[in-house]
Amino acid sequence: MNNPPILYILHSFFYYGKHNCWWLNSQMQMKARFSFFRKIFRFFKWVILLFFSSTILAVVLFRFVPVPVTPLMVIRCVQQVKNGEDITLHHEWVPLEKMSPYMPVAVMASEDQRFLIHHGVDPVAIKQAQKDNKKRKRPRGGSTITQQTAKNVFLWPNSNWVRKGLETYFTVLIELFWSKERIMEVYLNSIEMGKGIYGVKAVARHNFNKQPSELTKADCALIAATLPNPLKRNSKHPSAWLLKRQKQIVRQMRNMPSFPQQ
Repeated sequence: MNNPPILYILHSFFYYGKHNCWWLNSQMQMKARFSFFRKIFRFFKWVILLFFSSTILAVVLFRFVPVPVTPLMVIRCVQQVKNGEDITLHHEWVPLEKMSPYMPVAVMASEDQRFLIHHGVDPVAIKQAQKDNKKRKRPRGGSTITQQTAKNVFLWPNSNWVRKGLETYFTVLIELFWSKERIMEVYLNSIEMGKGIYGVKAVARHNFNKQPSELTKADCALIAATLPNPLKRNSKHPSAWLLKRQKQIVRQMRNMPSFPQQ
């Protein structure tokens, strides 16, 4: 006996309706997944946009504005507190034209002799450092003054691939937006030159009892000799090795151009 038409209709409705509901649920789940991934994509897009805009803005700003404090200064203060020491922080900005003319020449002779001709990263210095380090007891890096400025002003001291990558990024920005004079000015005002001492003015006052414009060629060479490790090398109480290094830098300064170039 054939089923009545009404039963056939109800059977078809529930059978196909069930499968249609499954299909609709599947579509809704896929849309939810796509919506979730779109939100993640949007989030990372805004994070990346914020990173690039804020870093570029900071580099442009410090082209004109003195750097008031650096991450290393904050880190050293935290370390002093953890060690139960009084916070020591000596830092005062001084324009490049009020520094001794020997100071930039001394750091170029000591740290980056190709400063005026490279564009932030110096492959020649890196290759030479790798070659020299095979023979040296104390390995040295091939970082330029621009790279050191990027690290001092925007990053942290511990070396890893993330920091190296960011250092290269900031180096490119600095070379793009700053002049060589501005790079040197920021470098000499922000670099660590002793325990709690940052910049030329602070080291001139505390270690030499002078104004930064009064520093002699020998004084500047001695300061430059401490820069690879200013916490162990003291320009106020120099060791025999440091005095020997000072003489080497003075000799090298004779082959360096004046800065800023006339």
